Amino acid sequence: MKKTKNALSMAMVVAVTVTSAACGNGGGSKPAAVTSPDAAASVKPVEAAKAKEFKMTLRHIEVRDTAKSNLAILQDVVKATEAEVPGLKFELDGVEDVVNRDTKLKAEMQAGSPPPIFDLFGGADTTNYAKAGRLLELTPIIAELGLKDKFMNLNEFSVDGKVYGLPRSGFIEGVFYNKKMFAEAGVQVPKTWDEFLKVCEALKAKGITPIAMGGGSGDGWVINMLTNTLMVRLGGPEIQEGFAKGKSKWTDAPVIEAFKKLEELKQKGYLDKNVIATKYADGQAKFYTGQAGMLFDGSWAASGIMGKNSKVADDASFFNFPSMGGPGDDMINGGWSNGYGFSSKLNENELKAVKSFIKNFYTEANQKRALKESGNTPALKLSDIGDAKGLVAEVVQGQVSAKKGAFPAFDALVSPAVKKTLEATMEELLGGKVTPEKAAEKMQAAQTAK
Repeated sequence: MKKTKNALSMAMVVAVTVTSAACGNGGGSKPAAVTSPDAAASVKPVEAAKAKEFKMTLRHIEVRDTAKSNLAILQDVVKATEAEVPGLKFELDGVEDVVNRDTKLKAEMQAGSPPPIFDLFGGADTTNYAKAGRLLELTPIIAELGLKDKFMNLNEFSVDGKVYGLPRSGFIEGVFYNKKMFAEAGVQVPKTWDEFLKVCEALKAKGITPIAMGGGSGDGWVINMLTNTLMVRLGGPEIQEGFAKGKSKWTDAPVIEAFKKLEELKQKGYLDKNVIATKYADGQAKFYTGQAGMLFDGSWAASGIMGKNSKVADDASFFNFPSMGGPGDDMINGGWSNGYGFSSKLNENELKAVKSFIKNFYTEANQKRALKESGNTPALKLSDIGDAKGLVAEVVQGQVSAKKGAFPAFDALVSPAVKKTLEATMEELLGGKVTPEKAAEKMQAAQTAK
């Protein structure tokens, strides 16, 4: 018994000695050699377990040449998010905005299989998809990330008090104009409808297309930006808010009058004569290549107007559409309709990726960068507008000048079917195929049948 105890004590001393030698390696000495083949076999390098790779589709609409800056921001956010979430690999799926909204995403939602992250339009689209259970509720997530009170407005992405999407930027719509052409025609920024018509006539007399516009070949929504503003100028924001609720009709006097004003612009040759045969991008290009005096467009157009292909970057400016003597004067068409939505069918890893994406995308630095580089109206409340200058600053100032505030795009308030009907109907109106009165009747029939 005594011999066994002594042998055990000696073994313990040897073990301590070997351990001490190995611990001394921190000073630069080599570890003690392992002489036992069995012991050598048991010593293996410890490696960090590699995370299992998983892929996520991210559907975006930054596909035009004028969206390159927006795409660069998105790509930077993707890289940052992949670095934060082990195993994550994004697959970017760029799709033209109308195709995404009206075709691909609609079909995916009906099938219950939208991408994990996708471009989402606020208003009716968000409401319908949320009620169908297709959208991830974001209310607790933005609270967790400290973003709950950081957004300018989440109304278009909220349903029954819960948030289901996040705007990536806002927009305002108004008139871009060529200061040099105005000076040569002897006109100034119009304050009233009559003054606006005189500006158009003066430009036309100089052989200049007064208003560039491409609203054909599936781009009827472009015409409706102007139609929307005319309706609200004459009838106030409540008229478009009342369509879906039955409180107002498309046959109401202010709507018909708006259709008449639009028809007047076409008949007098103030709108591009090829408006219903021209794509949006081509119509927009007519302004920034110096072929038209004005362009009614959204704030997103600033990037193209200031881009490398522009001939009017130094001459372009912006003004809010003039007053028309109605309750909607001194307002501006603006909102926060374009953003990102997230599938309600996410596993644990995908949910982590979504939270990381939101955290990395929605930062003040990114919002200022998008404002400066693309003219994007910030979706977040900013302490300042950074170093944005020139046309971008003027566009943002256009929002500030709207003393009565902003009204949303009508297609955020009506069903997709009504939206599509108005696009086709306004093309018919400008093509001389229907009268303003018949156009209004057609629209009301679509509204009733929705």
